[in-house]
Amino acid sequence: MEEYLKVVKEHYADFQGRARRREYWMFALFNFIISIVLGGVGTAIKMPFISTVYAFAVLIPGIAVGVRRLHDIGKSGWWLLIPIFNIVLLATDSTPQSNEYGASPKYGSDELNELGNN
Repeated sequence: MEEYLKVVKEHYADFQGRARRREYWMFALFNFIISIVLGGVGTAIKMPFISTVYAFAVLIPGIAVGVRRLHDIGKSGWWLLIPIFNIVLLATDSTPQSNEYGASPKYGSDELNELGNN
């Protein structure tokens, strides 16, 4: 739940930087669960638009975390538009070294990696 809240509160429309696999997939999991619950509640109280309102509310952070996840493996956020490769790319491990999008959130800075390799 911590990762979901981090995406929604801290990085709502942040397309810069990198996001770890855990951040992306935990956001996706909680987003799926919340959508199912809201769909059921909306149907039960005869207000099905509740899940639609929620879907629009998390559309921007969902795209943003996907773009940051792709940045984490060294890919442009535009790869998000190619649905066939998304599952493979989004499940790929982080690039350990810094790339054009910043330092690795998983492995830390390059200086620490160099110390560990000696």
